[in-house]
Amino acid sequence: MDEVNMVLAKNLKNLRDRLRLSLDKVAELTGVSKTMLGQIERGESNPTINTVWKIANGLKTSFTSLINEPVPDAAVISAEQVQVLVEDKGKCRYYAYFPFDEQRRFEMYSIEMDQGGYLSSEPHREGTEESVTIFEGELTIRVNQEEYTVKKGDAIRFKADRSHSYHNSGKDMVRLSMVIYYPE
Repeated sequence: MDEVNMVLAKNLKNLRDRLRLSLDKVAELTGVSKTMLGQIERGESNPTINTVWKIANGLKTSFTSLINEPVPDAAVISAEQVQVLVEDKGKCRYYAYFPFDEQRRFEMYSIEMDQGGYLSSEPHREGTEESVTIFEGELTIRVNQEEYTVKKGDAIRFKADRSHSYHNSGKDMVRLSMVIYYPE
């Protein structure tokens, strides 16, 4: 049995158990025979895409939730796993702890910015917002022509669908957390 069918078998069985549905009831809801559903759950069948769609529609779930590995309830992200992006000749370091996920609609970074560090950003797509929390130092954020000084312990949220920039004009390194939310 290939990996996709193994995942499908496990996901269908787990979903049916969670919904407390018998094979007979799932067959009634989906239009897929009880025999075929049993074979899928045991990994003895290679169902067509159309069959998987029937199951998804009948159980009111997404197609991908049936064929993709489930997302764990908790995930520890170690520093070694995090992709680091370096800007401004090494003065700014982005740590992408939670890259963009289509279902959650956001991404989250930890950022370090040395004294004099500067980042400039083009407008993101319409409706995008950024939320920034400062843990160390002081940061000046410019959104269009407005400037905001955000100090240790403070936070700012702004519409990021316009030009914006970040500047560490203080004496200390700035450490911050950034969440970027993208609308659908």
